[in-house]
Amino acid sequence: MSFSSLFESGASARNKSHFATLVALAQVSGMQEEEEVVLKRFKSVLDISDSDYTAILKNPKVYPVTPPNTSDERIQWLHDLFKIVFADHHMDENEYKLLKKYATAIGYNEEDAEYLVKRSIEIFSGHLNLEDYRYLLNKNR
Repeated sequence: MSFSSLFESGASARNKSHFATLVALAQVSGMQEEEEVVLKRFKSVLDISDSDYTAILKNPKVYPVTPPNTSDERIQWLHDLFKIVFADHHMDENEYKLLKKYATAIGYNEEDAEYLVKRSIEIFSGHLNLEDYRYLLNKNR
């Protein structure tokens, strides 16, 4: 087995792990049509095969969380999770608990996980203060 195939296998395993976590979050409150649409997009983005897609939908807990290697990847994964949670414009207590648990599983300490989840909820639910709103509007100008 070549070095590059080892790397691809690791990336593939991380993608499956990440996708399984997205599926678990979608299933925790009952899979909604909006969540299914988002999951199908992530299936393509993460290069998940049809057979893996079916297997992961049946039992996402088979795939352990494989934390990303960089801070940017952790933020991306957290962002992906919030896109799934807010696909149906609602977040329940089980999803909140799972998000916090996942944030610590991908490498954030308890305090940072709590902050990131709460702040992400504010952002995704549109509860930004004026200062944050201005910052986001002018960020890339």
